[in-house]
Order: sequence, then structure tokens, then C-alpha cells
Amino acid sequence: MPAEEGDALWEAARAATAAMPGMPMLELGSYCGRSTVWLGDVAEGAGILLFALDHHRGSEENQAGWDHHDIEVVDERIGKMDTLPFFRATIHDAGLEGSVVGLVGRSPTIGATWTTPLSFLFIDGGHGEEPARLDYERWTPHVAVGGTLAIHDVFPDPADGGRPPYEQIYLPALASDRFEERAATGSLRILTRTS
Repeated sequence: MPAEEGDALWEAARAATAAMPGMPMLELGSYCGRSTVWLGDVAEGAGILLFALDHHRGSEENQAGWDHHDIEVVDERIGKMDTLPFFRATIHDAGLEGSVVGLVGRSPTIGATWTTPLSFLFIDGGHGEEPARLDYERWTPHVAVGGTLAIHDVFPDPADGGRPPYEQIYLPALASDRFEERAATGSLRILTRTS
């Protein structure tokens, strides 16, 4: 996440938590924790929790043979990616262990039983069609009215990047009449839940 988008994420989260005191935030797709630090700082300042959900096995584009594959995060013992140790180190080093709760598991599985309303939801999970669609379906109903939905890697022009966050999350949110766009910075879109 570029710093400009991270700063915009921080501002949006700060506004959401100020408008909805005491209500937690949730991040889908923490990877090694870069965006989690921006959001965790907001959570700590607001005295709330940030739930950071990731299976820590990497998205489709992070796997071997793809452009965004990082061999350093592969657990040689099992031959699969494991970003959890990197995530934990990032949160520890940022001093955010009291405000960030790491949830390790698959988004659709945890989303199927989640019941807590959220002041802020940041979706930066799987970028395939099905993972993006399931993130939208399972998690956006938990954004409280007046709360914020932030979506990363939204590319209206196909030449700029992958389509699923745009087609499976962003467009359905706008078409639902439950969300309206508030801001855009780079590939980050900030929406407010209106009903």
C-alpha cells in the first residue's frame, strides 16, 4: 500500500471511529501488517479493537510463479506461504498488540458466524472473483449505518489492475443503495453506509 493511500485509510478510519465511538474495526487481508499499522494506530487512539483477519497463506497473486510472489515468506517446512510470523513481528514492533487482534482463518468461514457491528471495514483480501464476492457478501452487512467501507485495489480501468475488487465489491456496494462513495485516493475507495 502506497503511503498516500495508507494516510487516506488512516484519516477515514479516524473519522469513522470518532463518529461511532466504542465500535470495533475489521481489516480483511492483513498480509504482513503494513495497512494494519495505520488502522491499529487509529484503534489505539480511539480505545477500541481492530480485528485483522487473514489466512496468512497469500492471495492468488502472491503464489509461486506470479509477479507478487515473495520467496522470503514461504515456510520451507511445508512449502507454503506463511505471513503470520511477519505480521506478528510488525504488530509487536509497532507497539500495537493491545489494540490489534489477529484472526487467523478464511474470510468466508469467519464471516459466516460474525455478528459484531463494525464502524469501519477495510477489504483488501483475495483478489479473485469468488474471494472478492464472498468478502462483499459476508462482511458488508456488518458495517453499521453511518460506518465506513474501505476497498483497496479498485481499478475502474482494466489496464491499471485486476478487476474483482472493482466488479465484485465496489460496484455491488454502490448498486445496493446502502453505500455512497465519499473519497478516492489511488486505488483506495472510501464509502459510507447510508442505510
